[in-house]
Amino acid sequence: MPAPRSTGDRPLGIPTRGTTAPNRLRRIDRWVTGTYARLLRAADDPLVVDLGYGASPVTTVELADRLRAVRPDVEVVGIEIDPVRVAAAQPLAREGLSFRRGGFELALGGRRPVLVRALNVLRQYDEAAAWGAWATLQARLAPGGLLVDGTCDELGRRATWVAVTPEGPRTLTLAARLAGLGRPSDLAERLPKALIHRNVEGEAVFAFLRAFDSAWDSAAPYASFGARQRWMAACRTLRDTGWPVADGPARWRLGEVTLAWSAVAPR
Repeated sequence: MPAPRSTGDRPLGIPTRGTTAPNRLRRIDRWVTGTYARLLRAADDPLVVDLGYGASPVTTVELADRLRAVRPDVEVVGIEIDPVRVAAAQPLAREGLSFRRGGFELALGGRRPVLVRALNVLRQYDEAAAWGAWATLQARLAPGGLLVDGTCDELGRRATWVAVTPEGPRTLTLAARLAGLGRPSDLAERLPKALIHRNVEGEAVFAFLRAFDSAWDSAAPYASFGARQRWMAACRTLRDTGWPVADGPARWRLGEVTLAWSAVAPR
């Protein structure tokens, strides 16, 4: 699929499949409010975009509620390319929460958001188009702003996402409901579009997932104390063996791990 291009007033991109559900994006929202609260609080214009929210605006409403706990005057705009979905969302609009038609161009009248959440949006594009969409969105971020691009399963129990700044991607985060997780590499099927086709021999993300599985196997004795303790021990091993893990136990215990993008960037 080609990279999205402008065609007059037509929004950039194509409609998503629209699948969504309450609390599906809770892990991503928890990470944003925990890791980037300072960014939101420091913003002169606390404008946030939920791009491609799908057939139901429920996760956009949840995002607004969660961000309000960090920045009470946050303004969240849900943007969808499908006008029917935009019309259906209007009854839920309120002060600080609105919905409008648009695509990767964001259609914000020149305003630049401090945060763009784009979950389960780019998975239907090919890799080149996904990189093109990143570039389009990066150019529209406020200085120091953040794009969060990722993918999760239908219930939000397994997710991965990339934090992208105007200067480029910074980190990759993996998150999971640890009960029922067989191995860390089970998350490979949820890698963002920029990485999912790179999970092959010779690529950095493949090496990382192999290392994570090895650390998980080494942490098997911790399983008797629960999956959380095993995950935390595996994350500690990753850090201690030289992987540039960017967070620590406070995030690990939530079933997350974040590492520098440079460790997994496509070769």
